Amino acid sequence: MLLLLLAGAAVFYLLQHFIYQRYWNARLDIAVEFEAHSAYEGDTSFLREEITNDKRLPLPALEVNLAMDRALKFSGEAEDNASVTDQSYRRDIFSLFMRQRVIRRLPFVCEKRGYYELTKAEVIGYDFFFSRSFHDDRFLRTALYVYPRLVDTRRITLLCKAVSGMIVTQNRLFPDPFCFSGIREYHPTDPMSHINWKASAKGQGLLVNQFDSTTNIRLEIILDTEDSGILRHDDLTEEGIRIAASLASYIVKKRMELTVTGNGMNRVFLKDGAGQIQSLYRELSRIDIHKPTDRLWETLRKEKEQLKACMIYVIISMNQDKDTVREIASMAEGGRPILWVIPVRHNADICVKSIRGVHIFTWETDN
Repeated sequence: MLLLLLAGAAVFYLLQHFIYQRYWNARLDIAVEFEAHSAYEGDTSFLREEITNDKRLPLPALEVNLAMDRALKFSGEAEDNASVTDQSYRRDIFSLFMRQRVIRRLPFVCEKRGYYELTKAEVIGYDFFFSRSFHDDRFLRTALYVYPRLVDTRRITLLCKAVSGMIVTQNRLFPDPFCFSGIREYHPTDPMSHINWKASAKGQGLLVNQFDSTTNIRLEIILDTEDSGILRHDDLTEEGIRIAASLASYIVKKRMELTVTGNGMNRVFLKDGAGQIQSLYRELSRIDIHKPTDRLWETLRKEKEQLKACMIYVIISMNQDKDTVREIASMAEGGRPILWVIPVRHNADICVKSIRGVHIFTWETDN
């Protein structure tokens, strides 16, 4: 009898091993995705794991291993099974009965701006006696944009006032203080000072001069993300990206035309209000500040070839080398309005005190 029991146990062991080896990952669905497509620096977001065992064979233990960028740090209870080295690793153990689905939401903190992809999950299954393990890789397609953190409204207001002052000054180049754009028929609400008497004398009725509003004053933000010094200043570069995002958000809400470009990003043109700002945030998220790029003065030299009228230029750069100063001064020739925003650390001095025709705005970081 004992021999029969032992023989039966051996048969059962071999049979279950064969079954699990062949069918453990059949009709096993592993879905891992970021719940949101975007977040801001410092936000808490969630990673959703959905494991479905849609077969009659239970899985006593299923291990799912994930590796994310270390800038996405698991928090709360999700931190218990996580470790951080070169990446942020997560190891989850599931036990699934037949035809069962398990869903988990794992919180994590977005500690750094960037574009993050999750492309693979390593899956390990075990047989009924945990004596053998089986491995499989599941490829994922989920991504997260972490937008630059928008700076304090009270701080950006000072910069916006400087831009607004330049807009007012720029408008003084045009009469009353709008840009002339054509002639149209007179309406009873039009002021008498807008009547074009010469044009009216040639026609059958009164004609008035038509002017574009101040919102046709356009801005271009030129963002510098180059840092080739021996000692890097990543904090200042990141602060410059935050300033660009915050200023652009303010400008598009005023329904002004805005272009954002730089030596580390593609040119983004915003025209139709705040609805387009997400496209800029995505582009800023993708900037790799450690990737070699042109020096700012090289970018400005190219920009001078296509300078436009009715355009105010806002340059955001911590670099104050003589080549950059020379090119900015050259752009300002002829009365072209330029605002240079220089991110600096607290109580740090700037090398550039003044440039003729250039408004210099010193921005101290919060660090």
